[in-house]
Amino acid sequence: MLRAIESGTMGRGQHGWLDSHFHFSFAEYYNPENVNFGVLRVWNDDMVMPDTGFDMHPHRNMEIISYVVDGELSHADSMGNEQTLTRGQVQYMSAGKGVWHSEHNRGKNILRFFQIWIFADEDEYPPNYGDFRFTWEDRIDRWLPIATSTENTTSEAPIKIHQDINAYATYLTAGNSLPFEVKPDRQAYLVVAEGKIRVDGIGLHARDALEIVSQDVTVEALEDAHVVVIEMPLAE
Repeated sequence: MLRAIESGTMGRGQHGWLDSHFHFSFAEYYNPENVNFGVLRVWNDDMVMPDTGFDMHPHRNMEIISYVVDGELSHADSMGNEQTLTRGQVQYMSAGKGVWHSEHNRGKNILRFFQIWIFADEDEYPPNYGDFRFTWEDRIDRWLPIATSTENTTSEAPIKIHQDINAYATYLTAGNSLPFEVKPDRQAYLVVAEGKIRVDGIGLHARDALEIVSQDVTVEALEDAHVVVIEMPLAE
């Protein structure tokens, strides 16, 4: 089963310094029929103006992945971590028992990043932070493994989180295609960060999403396209 979600139908939060597209219920956007997709709770497409950002705030019992689409993301947290990431790089945080953190745009250009929250498989893990500075070329015309479960010993993904997921990214050049496997007991959520694609006859533009349930698909680039996908257990 495939279900396309056009960006224009998503929730929206516009605050001057911040322009967000909400894939699921979040902040001022609430839709009881659109709270999560399996273990995926939040996918916010955030655009943050220069010299602004999210000041220190708490999180608890959530696995958080931040994927930088463009610009510079500066992170600080109550564990003493301070890092700045750029295009195509990823940070992750197990909020666990509780952690405070901030995210700012200290650069001169607009920061755009995906803020992704995933339900942890258990509560009250010790908080943890990490990041990985992926090489851009490693995702061109191939699926770059980004994140997987701490229990997965076969995946090449360097980021390990407390949930049974597999996250990938690709920059697919125009005219090329990639297969993506979703087994009968699994599902996936695909987001077009940039460009235009077609998935088994369904056209998707930048910021659109696609729910994929229990079927393999082929992603075709109608123009150069930047795509992120998270594969996970089938929702009960």
